Amino acid sequence: MAPLDAVLGWDEDTTAEAYAAFTRDFPMYGATSRDLAHRAGLAGSSLVVDLCGGAGATAEAILDLVPSQAQVISLDNAAAMQRVGRRTLTDPRLTWVTAPAENLAEHVPGAADAVVCNSAIWKTDVAQVFAAVRQVLRPGGRFVFNIGGGFAGVRHPDETSVRPGPSLNTLIHQVAANDYGYAPPPTTEEAPKLPLDAVADHLSVAGLTVLDTEVVAQHSTMAEKKAWLSIPVFARPDGEFTHAQRMDILDKAYSLTTPDTPTVTSWLVVVAQRPRELR
Repeated sequence: MAPLDAVLGWDEDTTAEAYAAFTRDFPMYGATSRDLAHRAGLAGSSLVVDLCGGAGATAEAILDLVPSQAQVISLDNAAAMQRVGRRTLTDPRLTWVTAPAENLAEHVPGAADAVVCNSAIWKTDVAQVFAAVRQVLRPGGRFVFNIGGGFAGVRHPDETSVRPGPSLNTLIHQVAANDYGYAPPPTTEEAPKLPLDAVADHLSVAGLTVLDTEVVAQHSTMAEKKAWLSIPVFARPDGEFTHAQRMDILDKAYSLTTPDTPTVTSWLVVVAQRPRELR
Protein backbone atom coordinates (compact mmCIF):
# COMPACT_ATOMS: atom_id res chain seq x y z
CA MET A 1 0.00 0.00 0.00
CA ALA A 2 1.47 3.33 -1.00
CA PRO A 3 1.96 5.45 2.13
CA LEU A 4 -0.02 8.66 2.28
CA ASP A 5 1.86 11.78 3.34
CA ALA A 6 0.35 12.08 6.81
CA VAL A 7 2.55 14.70 8.46
CA LEU A 8 0.13 16.11 11.03
CA GLY A 9 -2.25 14.45 13.46
CA TRP A 10 0.04 11.90 15.09
CA ASP A 11 -0.12 13.56 18.51
CA GLU A 12 -3.78 12.59 18.92
CA ASP A 13 -4.92 9.77 21.19
CA THR A 14 -7.39 8.39 18.62
CA THR A 15 -4.67 8.12 15.99
CA ALA A 16 -2.19 6.58 18.44
CA GLU A 17 -4.66 3.94 19.59
CA ALA A 18 -5.72 3.10 16.04
CA TYR A 19 -2.10 2.85 14.91
CA ALA A 20 -1.22 0.56 17.81
CA ALA A 21 -4.19 -1.67 17.01
CA PHE A 22 -3.08 -1.86 13.39
CA THR A 23 0.46 -2.88 14.32
CA ARG A 24 -0.93 -5.62 16.59
CA ASP A 25 -3.30 -7.01 13.99
CA PHE A 26 -1.37 -6.65 10.74
CA PRO A 27 2.27 -7.30 9.78
CA MET A 28 3.25 -4.21 7.76
CA TYR A 29 5.04 -2.10 10.38
CA GLY A 30 6.48 -5.13 12.14
CA ALA A 31 7.86 -6.55 8.90
CA THR A 32 9.38 -3.29 7.71
CA SER A 33 10.86 -2.69 11.18
CA ARG A 34 12.53 -6.10 11.27
CA ASP A 35 13.90 -5.58 7.76
CA LEU A 36 15.54 -2.29 8.70
CA ALA A 37 16.84 -3.58 12.02
CA HIS A 38 18.53 -6.55 10.33
CA ARG A 39 20.17 -4.27 7.76
CA ALA A 40 21.59 -2.09 10.55
CA GLY A 41 23.93 -4.86 11.77
CA LEU A 42 23.08 -4.52 15.45
CA ALA A 43 24.72 -7.62 16.94
CA GLY A 44 27.50 -5.76 18.75
CA SER A 45 25.74 -2.46 19.33
CA SER A 46 25.86 -0.42 22.54
CA LEU A 47 23.53 2.46 21.53
CA VAL A 48 20.87 2.46 18.82
CA VAL A 49 18.38 5.21 17.94
CA ASP A 50 14.85 4.51 16.70
CA LEU A 51 14.18 7.78 14.88
CA CYS A 52 10.56 8.90 14.47
CA GLY A 53 9.80 5.83 16.55
CA GLY A 54 6.09 6.37 17.17
CA ALA A 55 4.61 3.71 19.44
CA GLY A 56 7.70 1.53 19.35
CA ALA A 57 7.21 -1.05 16.58
CA THR A 58 10.73 -0.45 15.29
CA ALA A 59 12.20 -0.20 18.79
CA GLU A 60 10.79 -3.65 19.50
CA ALA A 61 12.54 -5.06 16.43
CA ILE A 62 15.78 -3.38 17.47
CA LEU A 63 15.54 -4.72 21.02
CA ASP A 64 15.26 -8.25 19.64
CA LEU A 65 18.70 -7.90 18.00
CA VAL A 66 20.86 -5.78 20.32
CA PRO A 67 22.88 -7.20 23.23
CA SER A 68 21.41 -7.37 26.73
CA GLN A 69 23.47 -4.39 27.90
CA ALA A 70 22.68 -2.12 24.94
CA GLN A 71 20.68 1.10 25.13
CA VAL A 72 17.91 2.00 22.68
CA ILE A 73 16.46 5.50 22.36
CA SER A 74 13.11 5.91 20.64
CA LEU A 75 12.67 9.54 19.61
CA ASP A 76 9.41 10.98 18.29
CA ASN A 77 7.64 14.32 18.55
CA ALA A 78 4.20 12.77 19.18
CA ALA A 79 3.68 12.24 22.90
CA ALA A 80 0.38 10.44 22.25
CA MET A 81 2.15 7.75 20.22
CA GLN A 82 4.73 7.27 22.93
CA ARG A 83 2.09 7.03 25.66
CA VAL A 84 0.65 4.03 23.83
CA GLY A 85 4.10 2.53 23.34
CA ARG A 86 5.07 2.87 27.00
CA ARG A 87 2.09 0.72 28.01
CA THR A 88 3.19 -2.28 25.99
CA LEU A 89 6.95 -1.94 25.55
CA THR A 90 8.60 -1.87 28.98
CA ASP A 91 12.09 -3.19 28.24
CA PRO A 92 14.50 -1.42 30.63
CA ARG A 93 16.99 -0.93 27.79
CA LEU A 94 14.56 1.45 26.08
CA THR A 95 14.36 5.20 26.70
CA TRP A 96 11.54 7.31 25.24
CA VAL A 97 12.42 10.86 24.13
CA THR A 98 9.71 13.26 22.93
CA ALA A 99 11.36 15.61 20.44
CA PRO A 100 11.46 16.41 16.72
CA ALA A 101 13.77 14.33 14.55
CA GLU A 102 15.64 17.48 13.61
CA ASN A 103 16.70 17.87 17.26
CA LEU A 104 18.17 14.37 17.47
CA ALA A 105 21.69 15.50 18.36
CA GLU A 106 20.42 17.30 21.46
CA HIS A 107 19.12 14.07 22.99
CA VAL A 108 21.68 11.36 22.24
CA PRO A 109 24.28 11.05 25.01
CA GLY A 110 27.06 9.40 23.02
CA ALA A 111 28.17 7.92 19.72
CA ALA A 112 25.40 5.71 18.34
CA ASP A 113 26.14 2.47 16.54
CA ALA A 114 23.06 2.86 14.35
CA VAL A 115 20.08 5.11 13.64
CA VAL A 116 17.00 3.40 12.19
CA CYS A 117 13.98 5.25 10.77
CA ASN A 118 10.91 3.38 9.52
CA SER A 119 8.24 4.94 7.30
CA ALA A 120 8.86 8.57 8.24
CA ILE A 121 11.99 10.19 6.85
CA TRP A 122 10.12 12.05 4.08
CA LYS A 123 8.01 13.81 6.74
CA THR A 124 11.10 15.55 8.15
CA ASP A 125 13.49 18.30 7.11
CA VAL A 126 15.74 15.75 5.42
CA ALA A 127 18.88 17.86 5.17
CA GLN A 128 18.70 18.85 8.83
CA VAL A 129 17.94 15.31 10.00
CA PHE A 130 20.76 13.77 7.95
CA ALA A 131 23.20 16.28 9.44
CA ALA A 132 21.97 15.40 12.95
CA VAL A 133 22.32 11.69 12.23
CA ARG A 134 25.91 12.20 11.07
CA GLN A 135 26.61 14.07 14.29
CA VAL A 136 25.36 11.28 16.59
CA LEU A 137 26.76 8.26 14.72
CA ARG A 138 30.14 6.84 15.64
CA PRO A 139 32.59 6.38 12.76
CA GLY A 140 31.40 3.27 10.94
CA GLY A 141 27.89 3.60 12.39
CA ARG A 142 24.95 2.90 10.12
CA PHE A 143 21.88 4.94 9.18
CA VAL A 144 19.10 2.74 7.80
CA PHE A 145 15.75 4.06 6.57
CA ASN A 146 13.04 3.46 4.01
CA ILE A 147 10.92 5.65 1.76
CA GLY A 148 7.50 4.79 0.40
CA GLY A 149 7.64 4.01 -3.30
CA GLY A 150 5.36 6.86 -4.24
CA PHE A 151 7.62 9.38 -2.54
CA ALA A 152 10.81 7.82 -3.91
CA GLY A 153 9.44 7.35 -7.42
CA VAL A 154 10.13 3.60 -7.48
CA ARG A 155 7.98 0.53 -8.14
CA HIS A 156 8.95 -3.06 -7.45
CA PRO A 157 8.14 -5.51 -10.28
CA ASP A 158 5.70 -7.30 -7.95
CA GLU A 159 3.63 -4.11 -7.68
CA THR A 160 3.40 -3.64 -11.43
CA SER A 161 2.41 -7.28 -11.97
CA VAL A 162 -0.58 -7.24 -9.58
CA ARG A 163 -3.77 -6.04 -11.18
CA PRO A 164 -6.58 -6.89 -8.75
CA GLY A 165 -9.03 -4.30 -10.09
CA PRO A 166 -9.82 -0.82 -8.77
CA SER A 167 -7.77 0.22 -5.76
CA LEU A 168 -9.48 0.92 -2.48
CA ASN A 169 -8.53 4.59 -2.87
CA THR A 170 -10.25 4.69 -6.26
CA LEU A 171 -13.39 3.09 -4.83
CA ILE A 172 -13.34 5.56 -1.91
CA HIS A 173 -13.44 8.47 -4.34
CA GLN A 174 -16.25 6.85 -6.30
CA VAL A 175 -18.39 6.27 -3.20
CA ALA A 176 -17.67 9.77 -1.91
CA ALA A 177 -18.74 11.24 -5.26
CA ASN A 178 -21.94 9.16 -5.42
CA ASP A 179 -23.04 9.51 -1.79
CA TYR A 180 -21.59 12.86 -0.73
CA GLY A 181 -21.19 14.83 -3.95
CA TYR A 182 -17.44 14.78 -3.56
CA ALA A 183 -15.45 16.32 -6.38
CA PRO A 184 -11.84 15.15 -6.16
CA PRO A 185 -9.17 17.70 -7.03
CA PRO A 186 -7.70 17.34 -10.51
CA THR A 187 -4.88 14.87 -10.62
CA THR A 188 -1.50 16.28 -11.51
CA GLU A 189 1.70 14.43 -12.29
CA GLU A 190 4.06 15.47 -9.50
CA ALA A 191 7.74 14.70 -9.30
CA PRO A 192 8.71 12.22 -6.55
CA LYS A 193 9.22 13.97 -3.23
CA LEU A 194 12.43 12.16 -2.29
CA PRO A 195 14.01 10.16 -5.15
CA LEU A 196 17.24 8.28 -4.68
CA ASP A 197 19.43 10.89 -6.37
CA ALA A 198 18.14 13.56 -3.97
CA VAL A 199 18.66 11.20 -1.03
CA ALA A 200 22.23 10.51 -2.14
CA ASP A 201 22.93 14.23 -2.50
CA HIS A 202 21.57 15.00 0.98
CA LEU A 203 23.59 12.15 2.50
CA SER A 204 26.77 13.29 0.77
CA VAL A 205 26.34 16.88 1.98
CA ALA A 206 25.79 15.58 5.52
CA GLY A 207 28.99 13.53 5.35
CA LEU A 208 27.37 10.11 5.07
CA THR A 209 28.18 7.41 2.51
CA VAL A 210 25.61 5.20 0.79
CA LEU A 211 26.42 1.52 1.36
CA ASP A 212 23.40 -0.11 -0.25
CA THR A 213 19.99 0.61 -1.72
CA GLU A 214 17.19 -1.77 -2.65
CA VAL A 215 13.62 -1.54 -3.87
CA VAL A 216 11.58 -4.07 -1.91
CA ALA A 217 7.96 -5.20 -2.06
CA GLN A 218 5.60 -5.38 0.90
CA HIS A 219 2.80 -7.88 0.24
CA SER A 220 -0.53 -7.48 2.00
CA THR A 221 -4.28 -7.72 1.40
CA MET A 222 -7.25 -5.48 0.88
CA ALA A 223 -8.26 -6.17 4.49
CA GLU A 224 -4.95 -4.75 5.71
CA LYS A 225 -5.33 -1.75 3.41
CA LYS A 226 -8.77 -1.07 4.87
CA ALA A 227 -7.44 -1.27 8.43
CA TRP A 228 -4.60 1.10 7.52
CA LEU A 229 -7.04 3.62 6.02
CA SER A 230 -9.06 3.45 9.25
CA ILE A 231 -6.21 5.20 11.10
CA PRO A 232 -7.39 8.85 11.30
CA VAL A 233 -4.24 10.38 9.75
CA PHE A 234 -4.60 8.14 6.68
CA ALA A 235 -8.40 8.28 6.30
CA ARG A 236 -9.68 9.49 2.96
CA PRO A 237 -10.94 11.39 1.06
CA ASP A 238 -9.54 14.83 1.77
CA GLY A 239 -11.96 17.69 2.24
CA GLU A 240 -14.61 18.68 4.75
CA PHE A 241 -15.55 15.23 6.02
CA THR A 242 -15.90 14.03 9.58
CA HIS A 243 -14.04 10.89 10.56
CA ALA A 244 -17.39 9.09 10.86
CA GLN A 245 -18.23 10.06 7.28
CA ARG A 246 -14.85 8.87 6.07
CA MET A 247 -15.37 5.54 7.82
CA ASP A 248 -18.82 5.22 6.21
CA ILE A 249 -17.24 5.85 2.81
CA LEU A 250 -14.46 3.38 3.56
CA ASP A 251 -16.90 0.66 4.64
CA LYS A 252 -18.96 1.07 1.47
CA ALA A 253 -15.87 1.07 -0.75
CA TYR A 254 -14.46 -1.98 1.02
CA SER A 255 -17.74 -3.86 0.49
CA LEU A 256 -17.01 -3.67 -3.24
CA THR A 257 -13.74 -5.59 -2.80
CA THR A 258 -12.65 -9.05 -1.73
CA PRO A 259 -10.79 -9.00 1.64
CA ASP A 260 -8.00 -11.36 0.61
CA THR A 261 -7.29 -9.58 -2.68
CA PRO A 262 -3.49 -9.13 -2.78
CA THR A 263 -1.97 -5.67 -2.68
CA VAL A 264 1.70 -4.72 -3.05
CA THR A 265 3.57 -1.65 -1.82
CA SER A 266 7.03 -0.67 -2.99
CA TRP A 267 9.68 0.74 -0.68
CA LEU A 268 13.14 2.16 -1.30
CA VAL A 269 15.50 1.00 1.46
CA VAL A 270 18.73 2.91 2.03
CA VAL A 271 21.72 1.86 4.14
CA ALA A 272 24.23 4.66 4.76
CA GLN A 273 27.26 4.96 7.00
CA ARG A 274 29.37 7.57 8.71
CA PRO A 275 32.81 6.94 7.21
CA ARG A 276 35.43 5.39 9.41
CA GLU A 277 38.20 7.73 10.47
CA LEU A 278 41.55 7.34 8.75
CA ARG A 279 44.49 6.55 10.97
